[in-house]
Amino acid sequence: MPVSPELKALVDQMPDEDRRHMYSNVYEEGQFRREKGRGKEKEKEKEKEKAPEPPGQPKSYKDVDKERIEAAIAEIHKGGRDSILGLIDMLVEPVATNADAKPHYALHALALLVCRLEDRKARVAFAEALASQLGGARPKAVQAYLCQELGTAGGKEVAPALGKLLTDEELCDPAARALVAIREGAAEQFRAALPNASGKCKLAIVQNLGVLADAESVAALQKAAGDSDPDTRMAALWALANIGDAGSVPLLIKGADAAPGWERMQNTKACLLLAERLVAAGKKAEAAKLYTHLRDTRTDAAERYVREAAERGLAAAR
Repeated sequence: MPVSPELKALVDQMPDEDRRHMYSNVYEEGQFRREKGRGKEKEKEKEKEKAPEPPGQPKSYKDVDKERIEAAIAEIHKGGRDSILGLIDMLVEPVATNADAKPHYALHALALLVCRLEDRKARVAFAEALASQLGGARPKAVQAYLCQELGTAGGKEVAPALGKLLTDEELCDPAARALVAIREGAAEQFRAALPNASGKCKLAIVQNLGVLADAESVAALQKAAGDSDPDTRMAALWALANIGDAGSVPLLIKGADAAPGWERMQNTKACLLLAERLVAAGKKAEAAKLYTHLRDTRTDAAERYVREAAERGLAAAR
């Protein structure tokens, strides 16, 4: 469906980006500028700084007609689902000219508006319109932006649509960020996607199950702690620690006894985190097992700080 001339006219009222393709050109000339390069490169940078902004670009936010922009966004909002889908149709793959900056701006402003109105029906309608465009033929960069906006204005109603992207190598990260921002209904989407995930998608899912401290994921995370990928193993142990699962104490001790290096350091930190969670939950005996192990095994001078931390923790756990 072609974008209507009326919608295009409203989008044209959005502010112009600056020459860096950003909306943050609020500095006085030369203020907080970083000099880049040397010789000819440095001279080119100076010339670029002296160059005038293209016609129509605001010098600062003071030059932006805020009332006009807000009125245009309100009119777009009145257009309902058709206007939302029209804005999405104006988004394209990233190009050097950043030609779709204004529809990007308008869509984000609309997301903020539906949140500010505190009108659940309007917010849900906006979110569902965006979610309907996920998983299809639209460019992945556009879908990633829609995920970002769903992280702003979405709710549990769009969690399933985001969950379907968790095994997509290009979209798992933005989908995961949106789900964590929404929270309600997120954990079940991560749990459902984990068995079919691999690589960076699996890592993102494991990490975010830990962020959500999802106790129902303990068994799956314990399995992931034996993954062939070290980053996934470390993420799984951290997740179990953040959940505060007392049954994972032996698993974390085993992980913390890895050969000297990054994995040993990270898993040791996970042990300390789990011990803190257990103390806070009143499970001091389980916490003491972790602290005692770290105190007794960190005998090298390079790990003295771990031993001292364990001693302090053990004293607090008694």
